[in-house]
Amino acid sequence: MGWEALAQWGDDVVRVEPLAGGVANDVWSLRVNGHLAVGRAGTRSDADLAWETGLLVHLDRAGLTVPVPIPTTDGRLFADGLVVMTYLEGGPPETQADWRRVAATLRELHRLTRDWPQRPGWRSSTDLLHAETGTRINLGAMPPEGVARCRAAWARLSGRRTCVVHGDPNPRNVRITADRVALIDWDESHVDVPDLDLVLPGNAAGLDDDAHDIAAQASAAWEAAVCWDDDYSVKRLAEVRPV
Repeated sequence: MGWEALAQWGDDVVRVEPLAGGVANDVWSLRVNGHLAVGRAGTRSDADLAWETGLLVHLDRAGLTVPVPIPTTDGRLFADGLVVMTYLEGGPPETQADWRRVAATLRELHRLTRDWPQRPGWRSSTDLLHAETGTRINLGAMPPEGVARCRAAWARLSGRRTCVVHGDPNPRNVRITADRVALIDWDESHVDVPDLDLVLPGNAAGLDDDAHDIAAQASAAWEAAVCWDDDYSVKRLAEVRPV
């Protein structure tokens, strides 16, 4: 899956060991010119990868701690579906104070990406009030009653300003140290309503009761639709209230 392209990062590049990645990608730790890095090979389009790598460069320059794409020897940020990025140290959030730091980092992401263009081929939750498909979502594969429940949850987000959401801020995708919070694995990032990122353990983002309910219902509906129909998606759909 695309690893022949690794030669385009030069002669001193070695695959070390596989890492946990998404279902759509093959992720490995690498050594690039003696430094630890991460490589991700997949089947995303060039337009999709250009959107993601451009976003990461923007966020890095704005001061957020994110994996930074390492260019090929001729200056490209990806090649043949392969992206090579800096490796970020740290552990997952463990305390409520950690999660409050995560919430602050997510809000900074949202502030830095207001009016950002949508990831190619993706739809926002409110787009799916009228659209049937978008990247990994196919509402036609879901039971009509389930679609109605999801759309009712997303309709409560209508009219909100959008920005880039990380899309999957679970503990595995956060790397915390004493002095910074890093967000990794941007494979699910897209433009949507920011509160979808803020359904965090212990309501660390401090949403009021109504805002938290709206966000939690919309988030459960999104995860049901994007994963349909594995066991997790069925569980998430069960959390979305009937219409």
